[in-house]
Amino acid sequence: MPLYPTCSEKEGFEDLSVRFLHTADLQIGKGFGQLPSEISVVLRNARLETLKKIAVLARERRVDAVLVAGDCFDDIAVGDETLRRFKVALEPFGGTWVLLPGNHDPATAESPWSRLKRLTLPDNVIVADEPIPIALGDKAMILPAPLKRRRDAADLTEWFDTAETDDHLIRIGLAHGSVREFLPEASEAANPVAMDRDIRARLDYLALGDWHGKLQVTDRTWYAGTPEPDRFRANEPGYILNVAIEAPGAKPTIEPVAVAEYRWMEQTRDIMPGGTDDVSQGLDIPAAELSRLIVRLELQGTIDLSTHAALDEDLGDLRARVQYLEVDDAGLVVEPTEDDLDMIDTTGFVRTGMERLREQLNGPDAETARRALALLYGLHHQTGG
Repeated sequence: MPLYPTCSEKEGFEDLSVRFLHTADLQIGKGFGQLPSEISVVLRNARLETLKKIAVLARERRVDAVLVAGDCFDDIAVGDETLRRFKVALEPFGGTWVLLPGNHDPATAESPWSRLKRLTLPDNVIVADEPIPIALGDKAMILPAPLKRRRDAADLTEWFDTAETDDHLIRIGLAHGSVREFLPEASEAANPVAMDRDIRARLDYLALGDWHGKLQVTDRTWYAGTPEPDRFRANEPGYILNVAIEAPGAKPTIEPVAVAEYRWMEQTRDIMPGGTDDVSQGLDIPAAELSRLIVRLELQGTIDLSTHAALDEDLGDLRARVQYLEVDDAGLVVEPTEDDLDMIDTTGFVRTGMERLREQLNGPDAETARRALALLYGLHHQTGG
């Protein structure tokens, strides 16, 4: 049974509605050079799997199209194998795909788009590399603003204002750039988009890319954000937008749909002596979903050696459960207590070395001495000495 009514099911009334998925910033081929190579491969493959998931959702929801508002690819130098895998990822949805070049993959002379066309794209995949209206059946007209270079000082959506379309067609803008007056932090001066473009151009919807989080600008203008997060930023990435417009002039209905395979989470933890507990509990996520996490923990506080050893145990356990764990402990100060040091019941040169480290705790090399004592305590703890 179709998810949405057909024209016949509406008792003879002409169906003027349009339904589509809005996504952006797929950045297929992203390198993730800041992470270990084995994790980078996992995350790079996840972006293609998420694209397949979007295609399956489009098929299941029987939408008219999937609109990708720029940055399908992370770089113009993406390899041919990645281009072919990209094509395969689109296959589950046989409806219309409209792909817009963005600032990471501008429509230059030798771009992923020219090479993709040489690989022969199916008829349902449209590369919107020219500012020319694209008909979506007999229901809507898509007005694209493709980037021809990474940075452009002009507002490439300006031509939407004077683009003529039939009155019975829904007008949809498709662009990649910065609504600088609105974004919650400083954005680039290049690739501007006027905040009132939807009003000026009489758009029923303006699908934007470039900001990597789900964000509503106006009732008719949205950033979809990246469907697969790529950084530690709490700006609601990991969604696509399911958009329904019932008729020209009607207010669009927007349904965010979570699609991300991995979540990126950053936390700052204050550690107290004897208070490590289970560090995974503070992530506030079911244990079964920990393997989908990319985690960065910033630790701060002053602790003793026994707490440091317990913390190392907990972090080791968490590292085995999540996809990737990065720990910044620069703000964590280890202050050995007399009980800590007396626990290391050693003799000979090890005991002598420990005593020398104790003498340095109040000197210029105190931080190095603390770390060395923590290591010594940890080794003693592990061996049960």
